[in-house]
Amino acid sequence: MTATQIHLWTVEEYHRMIDAGILTPENKVELLEGKIIEMSPQRPPHAATTQRSSDYLKVRLRGIAHVRMQLPITLSNSEPELDIAVVRIDPNAYGENHPHENDIFLLIEISHTTLNIDREEKAPIYARANILEYWILDISNRCVYIFRNPTESGYQEEIILTVDAAIAPLAFPEIEIPFPELFLP
Repeated sequence: MTATQIHLWTVEEYHRMIDAGILTPENKVELLEGKIIEMSPQRPPHAATTQRSSDYLKVRLRGIAHVRMQLPITLSNSEPELDIAVVRIDPNAYGENHPHENDIFLLIEISHTTLNIDREEKAPIYARANILEYWILDISNRCVYIFRNPTESGYQEEIILTVDAAIAPLAFPEIEIPFPELFLP
């Protein structure tokens, strides 16, 4: 019996597949640790919560950070398309490259049916990339998972808060974010 070999793609190879038209927007995929993964389709609660959260954060962080909704970020061996990425303001509006690790203040995933993937698969990727803070808005259970203190082996701190709580992002300690503003009523 022979062992199956899996080819892991680099970010550069992934970009070449996009440029060559092998991967198109209709494919709905993202690169996670060298693997091309199909993204989950969005149901209305997920889409509406993403829009509501993005709109609120754009108002609160205007002039301080850029809030990207469902756009890629580039990590060493991954190019996920997060629901929300709060990143440094780039004078070129990220027209030349997607935000990298050093550009990222906060990543947010909206979870309706993907909580295990967001917690067990994506959180370690973001921790290894030294993303200081990662939130999961769990719309099914109406709570927020806050991940902080990244290490190579994962986040050292995981806090679970209810929908009626509030927290200030590490990058913006003076700005408290009330979770009821992010969730649907």
